[in-house]
Amino acid sequence: MTQATTAAPSISLPRVMSFASASIPIQALVLAISVHLPRYFASHVGLELAVVGAAFAMVRLVDIPIDAVLGMAMDRTRSRFGRYRLWLALGTPVLMAGLYLILQADRSTSQLGLAGMLLFLYIGYSMVYLSHLAWGGVLGPTYQQRNRIFGAIIGLGVAGAVAVLLIPIVMERLHYSDGEGVRAMVWFIILALPATALLVLSTTRETLTVESPHKLRLADYAVLLRRGNVLRLLAADLCAILGPGWMAALYLFYFKDSRGFDTAAANVLLMVYIAAGFVGAPCAAWLGNRIGKHRALMTATTIYSLGLILTPFLPAGNFAAFAPCMFVVGAMQTAFVVMIRAITGDIADEIRLENGREWMGLMYALTIGTTKIASGLSALTFVLLQAVGYQARAGAVNTPEAINALQLIYIVGPIVFVMIAGACFIGYRLTPERHAEIRSKLAERDALYGESAAVQGLGASTGEPVVTGP
Repeated sequence: MTQATTAAPSISLPRVMSFASASIPIQALVLAISVHLPRYFASHVGLELAVVGAAFAMVRLVDIPIDAVLGMAMDRTRSRFGRYRLWLALGTPVLMAGLYLILQADRSTSQLGLAGMLLFLYIGYSMVYLSHLAWGGVLGPTYQQRNRIFGAIIGLGVAGAVAVLLIPIVMERLHYSDGEGVRAMVWFIILALPATALLVLSTTRETLTVESPHKLRLADYAVLLRRGNVLRLLAADLCAILGPGWMAALYLFYFKDSRGFDTAAANVLLMVYIAAGFVGAPCAAWLGNRIGKHRALMTATTIYSLGLILTPFLPAGNFAAFAPCMFVVGAMQTAFVVMIRAITGDIADEIRLENGREWMGLMYALTIGTTKIASGLSALTFVLLQAVGYQARAGAVNTPEAINALQLIYIVGPIVFVMIAGACFIGYRLTPERHAEIRSKLAERDALYGESAAVQGLGASTGEPVVTGP
């Protein structure tokens, strides 16, 4: 059906949570890829470390450009089934097939074969994740609704990450091997994908945004990367992901060798850190609506940094002292991810007002790209550890100087990057008031384009608002 208005009705909490449920398998997959799959291929499938490392590197070389191409393709899609809605529906079976493919890897799998499996997996992941983020950006067009939606998306993503962390623990207690635990994680994601996708598709509508009839040229995309707000967003996203990623890469080394915890206790503290996102996500949405997204982001990055500064002064091996600190730091890390994802949609609105075209998919593709770059750069921490003489092999005895260097690297790196992320929004002018003006002007122009299209009998081909879904 069609509508002649672009007004954004309030979205009920059950529908927000239904829409956000797609982030459960997505974030479970993110954790599995970053933590478990490389080790699974090397330790349990039996592939050479060099083969695994090279295959992941090969895929990363083409993965980021693919995201940009997919984002542009999504923005240009127009169908009665929807724009991002269609891509979510198409991407779900692709991602399921990619996950099934990697379970077929064995000792005979070549480097090129493993890279092909991973590329198929990453394409499906990008189709699902990118379409879900972009759809979330247009689903909640107002400043407040966008905070609420991305708070739910990130919050339920935490549920997926916690669930996938618990699976190998439960499998181990049931006397299954580590490899079987990883395979169970993959099957959990395979089964959760269609369940959550069907829930989203059956409960959520998508309103196709009204667009100017002129077609985008390649030069129009190049101008995007010269915009001040886009550059500050990408820089902030890079640093906001690199800081916690830097910390994660050193986490077990630091908590075992510097802070006196065994592996089990350190993993429980990590669970506290991740689970804190259940609190951090809704608190970020609330604070962003009270003081503005950019101020909420700067508040979260500051508290996060203060929490890290506190950790060297807590009594070594004292779980009760560390747990509250890790909870606060974890909640703040989730908070600034929520704010950056919501700010991305606001900037996409600002750009659409200027040139009349939808940029939501490409904008989220760019931030996904910076996230992937940051994840790769976090591995540089191991180079620094080697440079200061730290021995990472099991059973190695490190000097006090090496452990002190480990502590400095663990603390200073994340603080510097996270504070830069917050500082990127000093002087940011896309305030709640400015965004309200942008949405008002978009609504006026959309109504004008819709009326013009109706007079010409062109309908959706020129951008008359179309609501798809139930």
